[in-house]
Amino acid sequence: MNLYEQKALTELKEWQRKVSQKPSIIDKMTKGIQRKTNSLIPDKVHNIMTEAIKNMSKAVLWGSGFITGTPVIKGSLEEREKRVTEKLNFYKKTAALEGAGTGAGGFLLGLADFPLLLSIKMKFLFDIASLYGYDVRDYRERLYILYIFQLAFSSKQRQVEIYNQMLNWDNYVHSLPMDVDDFDWRTFQQEYRDYIDLSKMLQLVPGIGAVVGAYANYKLLDKLGETAVNAYRMRRFKLQV
Repeated sequence: MNLYEQKALTELKEWQRKVSQKPSIIDKMTKGIQRKTNSLIPDKVHNIMTEAIKNMSKAVLWGSGFITGTPVIKGSLEEREKRVTEKLNFYKKTAALEGAGTGAGGFLLGLADFPLLLSIKMKFLFDIASLYGYDVRDYRERLYILYIFQLAFSSKQRQVEIYNQMLNWDNYVHSLPMDVDDFDWRTFQQEYRDYIDLSKMLQLVPGIGAVVGAYANYKLLDKLGETAVNAYRMRRFKLQV
């Protein structure tokens, strides 16, 4: 193991330590407040959001419009992650520009940011998987992408559950439904909505929407990048805390 790999392994262990921690009292209180708030939102709104995520997730599982290249077969971890960093910087800038544009466009364009940002995030994850050498034409690799997404944007309690499932991915994946309609889309969308709720609501406020939209989208991609890198490092090193 060279110096770069040792550094990456140290970072991975620290990330695993944080992500595997049980929810604190504050985490549980926050989740309770979110559930109470969600109970006040009409089912019609929940259904619209669920359908948007369901359609995007189906596109991921089918590979529609996301598979653009072949996996990178050769290359050290350092070489791969240099390209990953370059790709992440590109997508963060793209997401920030998109967030600024929709945030400045008023309420309706602000709402349009939801599916647009979803698409940017998913395309980023497909590109990263290929850079780490995984073939996204494989249905199981596309499932892994959805789990990375959930790991990045879920409540602490749900995050720990997903992390434990991903620890032994090669075995766990065989227990998952092969029919895309069998996935729990409502839980998926609700966890994601709760995670980004405040920043997205502020993005709709006239006068500050553009600034908030750019910053929020940039940080969301940054969070997704950190999660994706460590999720693939975890498979490479096959490390469990």
